[in-house]
Amino acid sequence: MQTSIPCLFMRGGTSRGPFFLESDLPADAALRDKVLLAVMGSPHARQIDGLGGGHPLTSKVGIVRSGTAPGVDLDFLFAQLQPDQDSVDTTPNCGNMLAAVVPFALERGLVTARGDTTTLRVLTQNTGMQCDITVRTPGGRMEYAGEARIDGVPGTASPIAINFLDTAGSVCSGLLPTGRTRDAIDGLEVTCIDNGMPMVLFRAADVGRTGTESVEAMNGDAGLKARIEALRLKAGHLMGLGDVAARNYPKMCLIAPPGAGGAVGTRCFIPHVCHDAIGVLAAVTVATACVLEGSVAEGLAVVPAGAVKTIAVEHPTGEFSVELELDAADPQKVVRAALLRTARLLMKGEVMIPASVWEGPLWEGTPA
Repeated sequence: MQTSIPCLFMRGGTSRGPFFLESDLPADAALRDKVLLAVMGSPHARQIDGLGGGHPLTSKVGIVRSGTAPGVDLDFLFAQLQPDQDSVDTTPNCGNMLAAVVPFALERGLVTARGDTTTLRVLTQNTGMQCDITVRTPGGRMEYAGEARIDGVPGTASPIAINFLDTAGSVCSGLLPTGRTRDAIDGLEVTCIDNGMPMVLFRAADVGRTGTESVEAMNGDAGLKARIEALRLKAGHLMGLGDVAARNYPKMCLIAPPGAGGAVGTRCFIPHVCHDAIGVLAAVTVATACVLEGSVAEGLAVVPAGAVKTIAVEHPTGEFSVELELDAADPQKVVRAALLRTARLLMKGEVMIPASVWEGPLWEGTPA
């Protein structure tokens, strides 16, 4: 016997995974997580018995419901799974999967289009962060075709604009959880920062690397990865996060001078695998470090003048531009972060899981 669960399989930015209505999943969080593990086929390196793609970027799940707070249209819960682990982490945000929330809600009828473009306010339940997401809806339907191009995704698609309203201290106590723009851990200068994603930034040159190494070279560099993990564990305590051994954050990022006309070069670990690109909120956080006086990016990043700055964050497969607006009275304070993503519906239907994991809502008291 198997249980069927309605889902849409969607690409959001450079990530993808199944999206569910909250009401189609178990209300109990522990049982819900067991269901998600079964859906994705974790733990297994190739996730051969589920929908997962054998990589952290394709081991993600979105859960959506109607907004429950005043002024909020949609609530979004992001779940990060791992191919070879039985963990379900709903602590951090994912800006890439966030791009698919409004398209999903339109497809499932949670909301209706509001003209040729539709702007909805979305609350990420993971951290309480809110953002306004704008999509194209000509004729009252989600438009997926368009001219927007993002690195890491082939072709072009309809642009999805995300305007973050408050990202500082998404998981940590504040933008700079240690109270400083620069710290030293085991003799290595780092910037511990959280503007949407807890991160530890350090200069590639300080660990004997250029920051231009390929993803394959980074993933095969056992010595560097061991050093980064030791650094991550110590940084977790310094940032007030406690023991992060079993957590997906903080993310670790090597930064280097730009090589393709951008502001800064990056190689991000998420946290144990080098990212083929860079996460949305990781890019926002790195860009923020670039404009902070005293951070490890100072003197390395190429930052344009003006109160509104476009910071092009280079990564292994291209660049990610983030628009930052600084407070006129306090240039160390970022008041707005905006960016462009795309998304696409890949499949709609029902995902099947063993009934031994969950027999479905009829067995939770719902009348037949």
